[in-house]
Amino acid sequence: MLKPLGDRVVVRFEEEKEQTVGGFVLAGNHKEATRKATVVAVSETGMRTITGEVVPPSVTVGQMVLVEDGQVLEVTHEDEKLAIIREADIIAILG
Repeated sequence: MLKPLGDRVVVRFEEEKEQTVGGFVLAGNHKEATRKATVVAVSETGMRTITGEVVPPSVTVGQMVLVEDGQVLEVTHEDEKLAIIREADIIAILG
């Protein structure tokens, strides 16, 4: 399994489903600014403040989160598509 460092988190994004009508993809079907994901791995150390204090991660493995679409490093590990993101790119923990 991937082991993220610093303030990084490994997530698995939900597959995006194209909206279709009668088998045709609708024109103007825009991408959302956020994506749902499941947390797969979290850094053990967390982030350090400017004074050197350690701030533990605020998410745990298995949680569903809402991620801001942007700086995502997509990787394939053991035939599985995963993404490495910064914890700061997580905008909400879902129910």
